[in-house]
Amino acid sequence: MKTALTIAGSDSCGGAGIQADMKTMTMNGVFAMSAITALTAQNTTGVTGIMEVTPEFLAMQLDAVFTDIRPDAVKTGMFSSDKLICTIAAKLREYNADNIVVDPVMVATSGSKLIADEAVETLKSELLPIATVVTPNIPEAEILADMKIASQDDMVKAAKVIGEKFGCAVLCKGGHSLSDANDLLWDNGSTKWFNGKRIDNPNTHGTGCTLSSAIASNLAKGFTLEHSVERAKDYISGALAAMLDLGKGSGPMNHAFALSGEFAKEAD
Repeated sequence: MKTALTIAGSDSCGGAGIQADMKTMTMNGVFAMSAITALTAQNTTGVTGIMEVTPEFLAMQLDAVFTDIRPDAVKTGMFSSDKLICTIAAKLREYNADNIVVDPVMVATSGSKLIADEAVETLKSELLPIATVVTPNIPEAEILADMKIASQDDMVKAAKVIGEKFGCAVLCKGGHSLSDANDLLWDNGSTKWFNGKRIDNPNTHGTGCTLSSAIASNLAKGFTLEHSVERAKDYISGALAAMLDLGKGSGPMNHAFALSGEFAKEAD
């Protein structure tokens, strides 16, 4: 069985972060492992507290995984300090990690900034150069490319700037009132658009985590990057189309929409 590791923060309501990553990886047919960067107290209406782990303890988690069950792919998500980013980058280099998918969690869908300025610079210098692919949304791509994105042409330009600067593939995600649900993949000079299925579902908590984890899962199984993105888009469309409605805010998707069998049955 192929394996995947998520390095991210915990979401106590289960819709995003480590919990969403592991559900996604499991449903995409790989064995999921985790290294937790922070505990959060959060639900569908917002975050009320964050308790970050120490760099030393994060390093211990990564050592524990890599020295026993080597991951075939790695996905990184939320971390708020430059010291944690340096720890992650150092360990991924030490173990020569494969198929690294970086979800640069810097700007929330609401527009709120989630990461300190010094951590952004460390992300650029330490983690992006070893990434296989980075998956920014529009506000994050604007930060990484240092330009305003107001059109699909701008998405292409920004992805090119990011890809050439850091030497990685770039999946520039649409949405945020631009390009609807269409995403652009820039990979070594070539571009491909992935047209999303626009689903009228306000419950989108954890979509970024889910997409990047699905990409990592498919890379772990040996699919090409292009095919991995295509499969991940189809998976997230199915999870949204299931129209799960939980919580008082922007709720989670149904990661297990395709789950069937004896152990998925409900009581009569």
